[in-house]
Amino acid sequence: MPMIQLSTGIPALFEPAQGDQRRGGLIVAQEIFGLNANIRALCARFAADGFDVLAPAYFDRIEADFIAAYDQDGIQKGLSAVRATSWDQVTADTQAAIDLLHQTQTRIFVTGFCWGGTVAWVAACRCAGVTAASGFYGRMINMFLAETPKAPIELHYGDNDPGIPLSLVDEVRAAHPQVPVHIYPAGHGFFSDRGHDFDPTQADLAWARTIDLFHRS
Repeated sequence: MPMIQLSTGIPALFEPAQGDQRRGGLIVAQEIFGLNANIRALCARFAADGFDVLAPAYFDRIEADFIAAYDQDGIQKGLSAVRATSWDQVTADTQAAIDLLHQTQTRIFVTGFCWGGTVAWVAACRCAGVTAASGFYGRMINMFLAETPKAPIELHYGDNDPGIPLSLVDEVRAAHPQVPVHIYPAGHGFFSDRGHDFDPTQADLAWARTIDLFHRS
């Protein structure tokens, strides 16, 4: 999967759309673990559905080719990267990816997982040119509830996520009742087939909802 340079100086994975249908451009925002095999597989899956996909390497300013393992040391490494990365910089990097895709596409979507779920929310609120967004289990969304999405966005949470109790989900709903919030009988990371919380049935449902939102936006 080729890497291209964004105008803000970081690289991004690029996966061109496959097949006969072209559905637009898509930004895929990573988990705290970097552009690992899971994110690469997701990029390929979205490309197979007709999207030109960019996945910015948000943490490459901290460490080139940043990858964190799915263990306690990896989690701490990822969280340290989150703390060292400002949201203004994340916004600028995401906007740069959107602008690059806009050179060839008119419809640009954003999706993200865990930390990237919050990136999707911030992009919908702050970035220009977003057609629609879908955010998965973004705990830090609650830091940005004073901001209102400028583009349609839907959110996905597991009801058995120890890091995002339903009380936090209720805060999101109360602050933004116009935003569709989907709750699944699952844990955190239920969409990732690399994690112990993976639930293929719920992942397929969340995928279908996300693709439906993008197709009709």
